[in-house]
Amino acid sequence: MTAVVHSLQRLFDWKVRGVRWIEIIGVLLVAVMVFSVYLAKAAAAREGSRIADLERQISDNGQRVRLLRAEAARLEQPGRLEVLSRQAGLGPVDVRRQTTEDYLPTIAPTPDPKPVIVAPTAPVAEPVAAAVPTPSEAPL
Repeated sequence: MTAVVHSLQRLFDWKVRGVRWIEIIGVLLVAVMVFSVYLAKAAAAREGSRIADLERQISDNGQRVRLLRAEAARLEQPGRLEVLSRQAGLGPVDVRRQTTEDYLPTIAPTPDPKPVIVAPTAPVAEPVAAAVPTPSEAPL
């Protein structure tokens, strides 16, 4: 055991240019810890700004949702829809026109048959043979 204690004592007493080796290691470890804390704080600041940006976007989207809901409520007002339907020539269904779905084919108007238009085609011209004089008709 004294050998282990003696070797540890030599390690603690070992000096580089008048500074103990263990003090150099301690200063390096403190420097590494300070640098890692700096990096952690920088990363936290980046995340904080990202979170603030996302919260701003959520707020903007919430405002857009409120505006769209207000617009939908304005467009769905019964009075407005009634005026629009009257302008389009629509109205409430007459009581005598109400029925069940089983009787729909009986009250549905029959569609008019659409006329079929056949475009006239040009007559096919027969090839005209060129008038070639026969030997009997050849001029002398």
